[in-house]
Amino acid sequence: MPALRDPWTAAAECLKVLAHPARLRIVETLLARRCTVGQLAAECDLPDHVASGHLRLLQRCGLLAPQREGRTVCYVVSDPCVKKLMACIRSKFQDAAE
Repeated sequence: MPALRDPWTAAAECLKVLAHPARLRIVETLLARRCTVGQLAAECDLPDHVASGHLRLLQRCGLLAPQREGRTVCYVVSDPCVKKLMACIRSKFQDAAE
C-alpha cells in the first residue's frame, strides 16, 4: 500500500500553483463565469497555449474542472474552498490597493 501524502505538502504544492498572477486572475474570472481557454486567454491577455498550461496546472491540483459542451470545453472552479480563499486574497491585496 502506498504511503499517504502529507496534507501539508499537498497544500503547499497547490498554493505554489495558485501563487502566480495569471493563475489568480484565471481563478477570479472562473469564479464569475465558465470560460473556454480562448475566452480566458483573451480576458487575461495571454496566448492560448500559455492559458492552457496554467489551466492544466490548476486542474491537476483539483482547483478547476473541464466541462464538455458538445465540441466546446469550458472550465469551472471545482473546489468550493477556492471561493473563500480568493475572498481572503482579494480583501488583503486588492482592497488594500484601492
